[in-house]
Amino acid sequence: MSIPQVLEVAVGLIVVYYVLGSIVSTITQWINEILESRGKALEQYLIKLVGEHAENKYLNDLVNLPQLQALRPIRYKGFFSIFSSATEPKKLEKIPVSTLVDAYFDIVGLTSKKEMDLLQLAELIDKLPDSEGKKSFINWINQGVTSITDLRARTTAYFTGMMEQAAATFRARARSFVIMLSIGVTVLFGTDSIQLAKALWTNVELRAIAAAQASAVVAREGAASDLTDLINSLGEFSIKIGWWQTQQFPESSDLGGWALFVLLKVLGLGITAIAVSQGASFWYDLLKKLVSPTKASGSGSSSSSEAKG
Repeated sequence: MSIPQVLEVAVGLIVVYYVLGSIVSTITQWINEILESRGKALEQYLIKLVGEHAENKYLNDLVNLPQLQALRPIRYKGFFSIFSSATEPKKLEKIPVSTLVDAYFDIVGLTSKKEMDLLQLAELIDKLPDSEGKKSFINWINQGVTSITDLRARTTAYFTGMMEQAAATFRARARSFVIMLSIGVTVLFGTDSIQLAKALWTNVELRAIAAAQASAVVAREGAASDLTDLINSLGEFSIKIGWWQTQQFPESSDLGGWALFVLLKVLGLGITAIAVSQGASFWYDLLKKLVSPTKASGSGSSSSSEAKG
């Protein structure tokens, strides 16, 4: 068994995983932007801070503060807005903790206060709607914390944790979506890792195409391509939309042969789906490690040859 040939097969598989992963990443980004998934995850935690009752206007008061309005991302209004360049502010996606603390102190009424006695502070906090933010302030006051400076320090630490939880919530949801989308894309293209590995092993031309694609990917330094370019890249491997276009079904009607075919097909598709769900960046980094040393050694050899000449 030739080691270089094994590496060529591995490079071919990695290129396909990278391309499929890029397709998944592109679609995921589109959907997250359309659904404002990151903004909704953040809003969920802002509601925890100020309450979720219908009559509660603190959330609107908070997000409508100028310092937060300035952080709203600007994107197209809708899908067809790319033709008219119509844009609008979307939901907040990320807020620096210091900015959020200042905004919260603004709506609570603590910004202009330097020092307050226990009774004044308790009356002010009591006016807030029921929320985790209010409970936290009450807990700190019961512990004897009445200094505005100390309250700001504790609020900063508390909000830091809340923002990290909001980011983790978005990542978990996005990860689940990536896994489901990876399965869908794998089934759509019918990319069977076992079948593809066999094709790469027996086809020198296909391995050459894989090597060329790998070099092109590394040369772009991971630059994102549009969806058409990615699908065309798959076409180089004779991978088209619709698994039935390139599928080799068992010729006999033997039940055992069909059972083995189905088992290997499910296993091959499963391997591809798991690999694609790791993300395009994972496969790009691995591809760069496999391709770059070859380039480096090649350049080193040519340099030494020139020196001898």
